[in-house]
Amino acid sequence: MAPSSIRRVAVSSALAAALTGAASIASVPQEGWPQWRGPRATGEAFGTEPPLKWSETEGVKWKVKVPGRGTGTPIVWKDRIYLQTAIPTGKKGPGDAAPRPAGGGGFGGEPAPNELFQFALICLDRATGKSLWQKVAREELPHEGHHRDHGFASFSPVTDGARLYLSFGSRGVHCFDLDGNLKWSKDLGRMRTRNGFGEGSSPALHGDTVVVNWDHEGADFIVALDKATGAERWRQLRDEPTTWATPLIVEHGGRAQAVVPGTNRVKSYDLETGKLVWEHAGLTTNVIPSAVSSNGMVYTMSGFRGNRALAIRLGREGDLTGTDAVAWSIDRLTPYVPSPLLSGDRLYLFSGNTNVLSCYDVKTGNALISGERIEGLGGVYASPVSAAGRVYLVGRNGVTVVIKDAAKLEVLATNTLAERFDASPAVVGKELYLRGQEYLYCLTAP
Repeated sequence: MAPSSIRRVAVSSALAAALTGAASIASVPQEGWPQWRGPRATGEAFGTEPPLKWSETEGVKWKVKVPGRGTGTPIVWKDRIYLQTAIPTGKKGPGDAAPRPAGGGGFGGEPAPNELFQFALICLDRATGKSLWQKVAREELPHEGHHRDHGFASFSPVTDGARLYLSFGSRGVHCFDLDGNLKWSKDLGRMRTRNGFGEGSSPALHGDTVVVNWDHEGADFIVALDKATGAERWRQLRDEPTTWATPLIVEHGGRAQAVVPGTNRVKSYDLETGKLVWEHAGLTTNVIPSAVSSNGMVYTMSGFRGNRALAIRLGREGDLTGTDAVAWSIDRLTPYVPSPLLSGDRLYLFSGNTNVLSCYDVKTGNALISGERIEGLGGVYASPVSAAGRVYLVGRNGVTVVIKDAAKLEVLATNTLAERFDASPAVVGKELYLRGQEYLYCLTAP
């Protein structure tokens, strides 16, 4: 790696000692796949043994067509799978056939529809893929369009093992029990997203608090809701263009914090009070990747119209820009849509939305794999996951390349399915779940 592409800050002995205090991820269940990016919000699965090889005729336990459209990751809890979708109803909205504005008109943006959609939560049987129930959180006419690759259901639910918490953004935040009974709904208003590209930041959960970030082209805020009632605990104003990243909740020094990447500033809020704990100068335009954390560090990045990644030490307060709270930083080959994978002491990330992969030592920032092209993968939107000593890299062209979870690139298998995959995988037990444009696959090891 070129010397200009990575910056390291020397760690004093006192700071090194402080790094031994781990930052634990929020209190979601540490089994199944209970939230976006898995049990610890890192993309890493634990105690699992998913398949290495599969095809349309081998290793498919079941394959079911999902109604509507969605690119959010399914979550898995015990014997059930939950996912969000937006289903066109065929019913015309107000104004009937007149085309409606996209709300920005950026490249790839689509006009707002004239058709009502059902914004639904679906529960499937994990053993068979059979639909157990389907509940409509809201039926309405979307006020703006979305990116042509995006859709109206790019969110993932989160569960505490008793209830499900989900956001449809402008269509509300909702809580259901595991049998599909609605417990509460909260309307936070309407977003106006950059270029009319649509919405997609999932809620985060810690203890009795649900956190929702609301960065758009209007008045921004982050809000904490009581998980039992949906009542607001606190709300803090923000000043950001549209952000699609999901908040990351970490604990450090007995304090829970909600970390939110942003174009202008990366900020962390005290989960109890909403008070700003620390901030740092921001990332690039269109922040989509979610941050990850381990061992007292937060890793945050983005990669549209520039490249930026920061390794920030927890335990500090105030403005950390230009301080030794930043252990190292990167200014090349960072991801646009895919979030990074944190697997042990290795941080994997794609470059932009391409098949170019890098891997870094999280403690030093040294590149272990630097800009290696993964043959067979098309463009990449899905975030990588790790399990059983392997890393699973899913391309939009239906190809998944499995590599060894190691400091040197070693391809173990290349698998192809007849689908397009934009959603990130979920891994539980011996099963790998891949949500495609039309179908959800359950792939299993023998």
